[in-house]
Amino acid sequence: MAHPHSPSPSRLWIRNPLAIFTANGLDAGGGIVVTGGVITELVPAGGQPSAPCDETFDAGSHVLLPGLINTHHHFYQTLTRAWGPVANAPLFPWLQNLYPVWARLTPGSLELAVKVALAELLLSGCTTSADHHYLFPAGLENAIDVEVGVVRELGMRATLTRGSMSLGTDDGGLPPQSTVQRPEIILADSERLISQYHERGDGAVIQIALAPCSPFSVTKEIMAESAAMAERLDVRLHTHLAETIDEEDFCHAMFGLRTVDYLESVGWLGNRTWLGHGIHFNDDEIARLGAAGTAVAHCPTSNMRLASGTARVLELEAAGVPVGLGVDGSASNDASNMMLEARQALYLQRLRYGASVPVERALGWATRGSAAVLGRSDIGQLAPGMQADLALFRLDDLRFSGSHDPVAALLLCGADRADRVMVGGKWRVVDGQIPGLDVAGLIAEHSAAARKLVAG
Repeated sequence: MAHPHSPSPSRLWIRNPLAIFTANGLDAGGGIVVTGGVITELVPAGGQPSAPCDETFDAGSHVLLPGLINTHHHFYQTLTRAWGPVANAPLFPWLQNLYPVWARLTPGSLELAVKVALAELLLSGCTTSADHHYLFPAGLENAIDVEVGVVRELGMRATLTRGSMSLGTDDGGLPPQSTVQRPEIILADSERLISQYHERGDGAVIQIALAPCSPFSVTKEIMAESAAMAERLDVRLHTHLAETIDEEDFCHAMFGLRTVDYLESVGWLGNRTWLGHGIHFNDDEIARLGAAGTAVAHCPTSNMRLASGTARVLELEAAGVPVGLGVDGSASNDASNMMLEARQALYLQRLRYGASVPVERALGWATRGSAAVLGRSDIGQLAPGMQADLALFRLDDLRFSGSHDPVAALLLCGADRADRVMVGGKWRVVDGQIPGLDVAGLIAEHSAAARKLVAG
C-alpha cells in the first residue's frame, strides 16, 4: 500500500492510435491509460480518460499492440548464424556439426550472444522471451546467471529455462560427451536457480522453468525427476518434442514409444508443460495434448529452414492446446524477430488451411496465445489490470505506402521494427532505438566472438 503522503503514480494516456490490436476484442480506439506500470483504462474510440492524465503520448502515427511474447529460443545461437557447413542441413546433421562448436561457449561469448538476441527481439516489439539454454560445458556452469543479468540490463521479462543434456554419444544419444552433465548436477543447479531467481505473480520479470533438451539428448530418468521437481516447486516444464520424423524414429528405437506416449511415461503430459515445435502428432495425440492442457510453441521459420514439417496449429487449438510462437534458435531462423515470426506463422498456416486464416489470429498467437503457453495471465493483451507491455509500430516506410488496413499491413507488408516499446510502464525502445545501447560496439564485439567460436 502506498504511503499516504507519497505522490500517486503518474497517469499516461497513449492517445488515439492510428489502429489498435487488443488481442481480446475490447474497444480501445481512443487509446489506453497506464498507471504505475499497469494498464488501468481502455479509452473507447472518440472518448476521453475517466480522469485527468499527467502525461499524454500522441499515438496518431502508430499501430498499438500488446508486447509480443517469444516462447522458444536459444539465445546463444546468435553466434552461429548462417554458418556455411550447416546452411543446407536437416536437424540431426545440423546439430551434430554444431555441437562441437557450441561446446566452446564461454561466459563472455554467451553474454554477448544473449544481449544481441534480446536487443533484436526488443526492437521487433517483443517484451517477454523464453530461452531454452541446455549447454553447460566446463566453465559455463553459471550460464543462466549470465542470462539473468542481461535480461535485467535491457529491462525485458524472461522465462529462462534450465535446460540439460544427460544422454551423450557414449550412451546412444546425439550430443558429444563434453556437453552432457550428470543428473545430480543438473537437479542441484535447477533447484538453486529456482530458489535464487524465480518470481511469482503478476509483473514477474524473471521466471525459471526446467527444460531437459529433447528425447535424443536426455535420459528418461532426468525427464521424470525434472517433472517431480517442477511439481514440488511449482514451475513450468519445457522440451523439444515431435520436431522431426528422425526424432520419432529415435523414440521408437530408444524407448519403444511414440513421442506423446514417451511424454506421458515420464510424467510430462499436463498443463505445466509446453513443447517446442510439436509438428508430428496424429489425431489421437492432438486430442490427448488438448485434454491435458499441454501447450505448443510453434516455430514456423525454423521448421521451414530445417524442412522439419508444418505444425497442425488450427487443429491443436481446436483440441484445446494453447499455441504461441517462438523464433527458435538464431542458428536455424536465423533471426530473433517476433513480427517476422508472426508473418511466417500466418503464411505457413494459410498454406496448410487456406487463405481465410486471419491476420489477427497470427497476432493472437504472438501475444495472448504465447502468454498462455508460458502460463501467464498478466501479459499478452490490452485490458485493465494487465502489465503495460506495449509495442508501437509506425507505417511510414516505403514498404507500407499504399496500404489501407493498418493492422493487416503489419504482417502483410512485413513490419520488422518497432518505433516504441514499453515494458512495465517504462519505455525500452524510443524512436526505433534502445536508449543507452551501443549497437555498433555490440555488433563488433559479438561478431569477433562469433568468428573466434567457429574458428576454435
